[in-house]
Amino acid sequence: MGIEIEDKFDVPAEYEIPDLSGLAEVVGPKTYQLVALYYDTPDLRLASRGVTLRRRRGGADPGWHLKLPKAKGVRQEITQPLTRSTKIVPAELAELVRAFTRGAELQPVARLDTRRSVTVLFDGDVRLVEIADDHVKGTVLGEEPMVVRWREVEAELLEDGKKALLAKVGKRLRKAGATPSASSSKLAKLLEPAPLPKA
Repeated sequence: MGIEIEDKFDVPAEYEIPDLSGLAEVVGPKTYQLVALYYDTPDLRLASRGVTLRRRRGGADPGWHLKLPKAKGVRQEITQPLTRSTKIVPAELAELVRAFTRGAELQPVARLDTRRSVTVLFDGDVRLVEIADDHVKGTVLGEEPMVVRWREVEAELLEDGKKALLAKVGKRLRKAGATPSASSSKLAKLLEPAPLPKA
């Protein structure tokens, strides 16, 4: 269990990550292919509360991830190891969202295929901030699947980083043309065309 603190930005397709030297030692980018299935009730009870539950392959942290909103840009993250089944949500995670699902079945509602380029700011061996440049293909699952493509950048504060450094990274990203995202998560952005039902 951990607390995720990050700033999300919308960027155009031609956006270039700015020079981050001078803030800390810059390592990267390193590229990953991520495939994530998002789970919710048929009427999206988790998404309506800003909660996301996913099973992701690829990258540095494959597995199940449950994210619960705490404040703007701050989420509590609970993880479980990757399981072979894509149909059965781990019992512990299903129990943690029971207050939101109220007995409704959890099922895959969306898939995100992401090409992620990761740059990390270091102080010696200490990781401070991670910048993820994501090219995303999102698919809303159902009888008539809907596909949306976009690009976004995330700057995440790591365990030994300081919020002041995260703010400086954000300032450079904005100066290069990034705009703060109105969406709290990729799933929320994908579902924007169809307004979420009220909980």
